[in-house]
Amino acid sequence: MIDSPLDTFLLQFYPFSLQQLQLIRNQAVARTYQPGDYFSEAGRVAQEIGFIVAGVLRVCYFERNGTENTKYFVEENHFVVDLQSYQFHQPCTEYVQAVTEVHLLVFKARAWQALSHTILVWPQVEQKLFTQALLEKMNRRSALVSPNGATRYEQFLTTFPGLANRIPLAYLASYIGVTPQSLSRIRRRLGSLPGAPEATT
Repeated sequence: MIDSPLDTFLLQFYPFSLQQLQLIRNQAVARTYQPGDYFSEAGRVAQEIGFIVAGVLRVCYFERNGTENTKYFVEENHFVVDLQSYQFHQPCTEYVQAVTEVHLLVFKARAWQALSHTILVWPQVEQKLFTQALLEKMNRRSALVSPNGATRYEQFLTTFPGLANRIPLAYLASYIGVTPQSLSRIRRRLGSLPGAPEATT
């Protein structure tokens, strides 16, 4: 019986047995983050891989003047890790921060690597997971290709339906590259469109 979102996700990549799935879950620790908490921080080497059971995280960075810039969001049923930092043991250049209350299954680097000693196909599955994560990262950034803020917002609604009404207005404005005031005007103007969410603060 499959009773875990992580099990369902992993079975997309390989037909693991129930015993193997249990072994994988046993390597993870359940953890909860409140809005504003950081899963990983710039300047530190990533030592953990998280699987989002519930909630939304954002990947962001801060300019020297303190301005926040949101690069993209990650929601349920996705892994989250700074791949470059994790794989090459370099300090992270970005922050991963909870937007909502977030429930994660967290794998310490040693626990994650230990799976390759007990599950022979794990290195191949790991490569597939990391490749998918990179492709999704590119897709999440592609919503910003238009030079027009309203179009970028519409592209966001199309690409990530249901996500906008879970994200504070300031974070979403930062993501699409407009001020919160401009985003409010865009939302009012597009408010009659099907699926257009109400503004959140």
